[in-house]
Amino acid sequence: MKFIYPAVFRPTEDGSYEGYFPDLADCVSRGQTLEEVIENAHEAALNWLSLELSEDEPVLPLVSEPEDIPVSENEVVRNICVTIRFSDGWDE
Repeated sequence: MKFIYPAVFRPTEDGSYEGYFPDLADCVSRGQTLEEVIENAHEAALNWLSLELSEDEPVLPLVSEPEDIPVSENEVVRNICVTIRFSDGWDE
């Protein structure tokens, strides 16, 4: 199953990057380059969603529209797609 959540990325004072998912509580990433922080965001979202889906009654947050997310001029929004393959009785 595919999940797509928007993430916000911005440069930090030390020249690296950080990102966060407005819809996934405390799901953040960091990296030395924009490419690296986006890659790390994919892994962070995969881990966040996998943990939530392992619960007895998972509750996934609604997905924000990227254009509805307030950003400053040095921030960018990118959709991050995560594919999770279910087993043990889950159907795709």
